[in-house]
Amino acid sequence: MSINSLQKQTNINIQEKANLIWEIATHLVGLFKPHEYGKVILPMTVLKRFDDALAPTKQKVVEMGEKLAGMKVEGEARDGVLCKTSGYSFYNTSKFDFKKLVSDPDNIESNFENYLQGFSSNVKDIISNFKFTDQVRTMADGNVLFVVIQEFISAKGDMSPDKITSTDMGYIFEELIRKFSESYDEQAGAHFTSRDIIYLMTELLIAPEKDEIKANGCTKTAYDMAMGTSQMLGCLTELLTDISEEADLTCFGEEFNPETYAIAKADMLIKGGNASGMMYGDTLNDDKFSGYEFDYIISNPPFGIDWKREKAEVEAEAKKGYDGRFGPGLPAISDGQMLFMLNGVKKLKEGSGRMAIIQNGSSLFTGDAGSGASEIRRYVITEDMVEAIIQMPTDLFYNTGISTYIWLLTKGKPAHRLGKVQLIDASKCFVKRRKNIGNKRVDLDDKCIELIMQAYMEFTDGVYTKTDDNGNELVVESKKFANDFFGFTKVTVETAQADENGKPVLKKGNMQAVKGASDTEIIPLSEDIDEYLKKNVLPYNPLAFLDRKKDKIGYEIPFTRLFYKFTAPQSSEDIFADIKVLEAEETELMKELFGNA
Repeated sequence: MSINSLQKQTNINIQEKANLIWEIATHLVGLFKPHEYGKVILPMTVLKRFDDALAPTKQKVVEMGEKLAGMKVEGEARDGVLCKTSGYSFYNTSKFDFKKLVSDPDNIESNFENYLQGFSSNVKDIISNFKFTDQVRTMADGNVLFVVIQEFISAKGDMSPDKITSTDMGYIFEELIRKFSESYDEQAGAHFTSRDIIYLMTELLIAPEKDEIKANGCTKTAYDMAMGTSQMLGCLTELLTDISEEADLTCFGEEFNPETYAIAKADMLIKGGNASGMMYGDTLNDDKFSGYEFDYIISNPPFGIDWKREKAEVEAEAKKGYDGRFGPGLPAISDGQMLFMLNGVKKLKEGSGRMAIIQNGSSLFTGDAGSGASEIRRYVITEDMVEAIIQMPTDLFYNTGISTYIWLLTKGKPAHRLGKVQLIDASKCFVKRRKNIGNKRVDLDDKCIELIMQAYMEFTDGVYTKTDDNGNELVVESKKFANDFFGFTKVTVETAQADENGKPVLKKGNMQAVKGASDTEIIPLSEDIDEYLKKNVLPYNPLAFLDRKKDKIGYEIPFTRLFYKFTAPQSSEDIFADIKVLEAEETELMKELFGNA
């Protein structure tokens, strides 16, 4: 199935189902504040998803639970038998399910508590992270617990895995999160990345070995260091299995928000994936995957946030040097996104690991020569890890309209890419949405992704164009550069003290600098510094000399400048002609309003 088809299918499913579930929140009016609705609806949706998944084997599990209790079988042995009976890596031994709960409205609270206690420990962990106990008590006291459960057993609450795929379910969760966020003016979509962006990232990740996977399958690992509800991992799995039924992907992820972590783990339990690989924690100060290496890393970490909370742990990690994650340097404390990049780089499998990570523009250029941010860029470029950087269209994300970039990094560059970085400007490659969602006003459809992938795979300087379904031109431009193109030396230029004849004053054979007359020059690494001085400085200041002890090496990627195209301003004659037209139009309007009087 095409990416566009999958996108449309998902959009239909998530919108319809999410809207129906959203309606259930109307029963919470007055009892909960609008911003608290998600604390009820999200865990109830997860529980109903579990309930529907377990329904076919429910009675067998209850009977087996009673049998094992009589035999005094406990612990891992009990869990193993019950999971085998349920057909999932979780179970529920309570005699109650959602349908039976509503048959006894007078005892709804105690019965629901019995139902929750019947789940396996991995589901109880999910419930705990939702902090659901207080919400249940509030609903019971407000006489809405019964009504909410009743609503979830109606058609609008049907979460059966045979009717809603795991990928679609993940997006339903994220659509609900977005709706709840909007209800109290939180940034819409702060928790997730739309499917079109993720598909592009997954295509970029697997492109070099796509044919091999199609022919022979694969066994791979994947990691998302800021996984949200784990939809990036879900889409990567979906794409790989679509390419080959023999593709086997084991997923790992870490998430700091307890609710989205709970959803991610629930989603993985339903899919039968590696639920134990879904970890709760702050990646920057509580790395759950220290020592791990992964084939694929895909992530959209938060940008525009500081790392003050993690400062002590991050600085301690940096002191480990390259044995730790942050050896190359630390960015400004106001901008933590590059720390996530370094965390990913550390975890890439040697010789083959690939990472697609989203960053905003600051990772390209912030920080002076010698600063932490510059040193991070220097490290990933000089170690030949940066394969490509793609500038995305603005207004592509739900929560921001700023320019964003996909960095594609690898520890296994193919021979033809060695020593080079490809920059791809895809800012003019998009289709406009009929209806905005938050700040998201544009999408990437099949043609957009195909055009970007063509530019990436051909790896040459060139402009690529297509026409979209509405006749609009899509444009992608690709340029490749040697690694050292992005490096420079920041030199300190001094002016020598001069005698009455204008000759430099020497002390022990060295020129003496005039205090307060220092300046700096930025010299590309590809240029000879002495020749640069002779050509660009000495003709204007014959007494200039360099203090080479103050040299600093820096790296930046001036993306916008490299793709800048001059547009000539409108001529004065054309401007005057436009004014005359406007004046004539204004005169006619005045006549219509007031006549010829």
